[in-house]
Amino acid sequence: YKIFEGDILMSLTGNVGRVGRYPKELLPAYINQRVCRVMPKNEKLDTNFLFHFLNSDVFENEAIKNSAGAAQLNLSTKWLGDFEIPLPNLATQQRIATILDQADAIIQNNRTIVQKYDALMQSLFLEMFGDPVKNEKGWNLTKFSNVLTKIESGWSPVCENYSRGNEKEWAVLKLGAVSYGIYNPKENKKCGFEIPNSKIDCEVKQGNLLFTRKNTYHMVGKTAFVHETEPRLLLPDTVFRLVYNSEKANPIFLYYLLNHNKFILEIQSLASGTSGSMPNISKAKLLEKDLIFPSVELQNQFAERVAMIEAQKQQVQLELAKSEELFASLLQRAFKGEL
Repeated sequence: YKIFEGDILMSLTGNVGRVGRYPKELLPAYINQRVCRVMPKNEKLDTNFLFHFLNSDVFENEAIKNSAGAAQLNLSTKWLGDFEIPLPNLATQQRIATILDQADAIIQNNRTIVQKYDALMQSLFLEMFGDPVKNEKGWNLTKFSNVLTKIESGWSPVCENYSRGNEKEWAVLKLGAVSYGIYNPKENKKCGFEIPNSKIDCEVKQGNLLFTRKNTYHMVGKTAFVHETEPRLLLPDTVFRLVYNSEKANPIFLYYLLNHNKFILEIQSLASGTSGSMPNISKAKLLEKDLIFPSVELQNQFAERVAMIEAQKQQVQLELAKSEELFASLLQRAFKGEL
């Protein structure tokens, strides 16, 4: 069960069929029971070629389609062992893998630049407001109840475990749409039925602050700001919508405050739960939490400077989207024998 540098690992539960290569800096490590190692047994199969195939939509869609489970999907190792993959000669595999590696390098470079812009905005927060836990700048404190007008809960009907096909259908967000502090509307489950009028208010809107009230310990209490979204996406009951008073607080300031690495630990300390259940943060505890409270004018100045950085970041994100689209096209062509 020991993992070695470069091993290809695959998830067998939840987001099934997701793969990654294990990096040297995280060693030593061992495989747990719902992750498997998928590696060539001989030199007939190139490791990089295998990795790119397992990362393709072709394979992932098949893995999802052939998984079972009500609460979460489970992929059978028997099915995985029987699954057939394309196997051109070794030289062709290596040529395809080289092309895909080069395309992937462009994607990784663009992602690195995006991460640098994110780090710049976090540095700007520290420069203007300091550490929100130590409060060395001596800001007045207030409770979230003085900043938020209300906290709204979502709704989690039983939906099909794959994303909707078009924007005219209703879907409910998965927890992963918010779990990493970045809103991802693509993480949703299709609702194959008419939505009651009483639940339409759960629809996510641009400008919302979304907060994971229930999750695993390290993911609970994460906040995402909805810059853009798609229509007909419902908030799940594991996520709160923080409705803020715009005369007292700027949502961009709140977003960076709530996602500050030290402040988020304070938020996570509010979570409680029984043994075997996911930690949960109640509305009452969150509303009673103290936060630093600089003037709304200063918060707005911060938001304006963030907007300028975001504009530059979006240009890089457009390049990233183009490179990802190119990579996806190359993947499809590669495994249809067209590359």
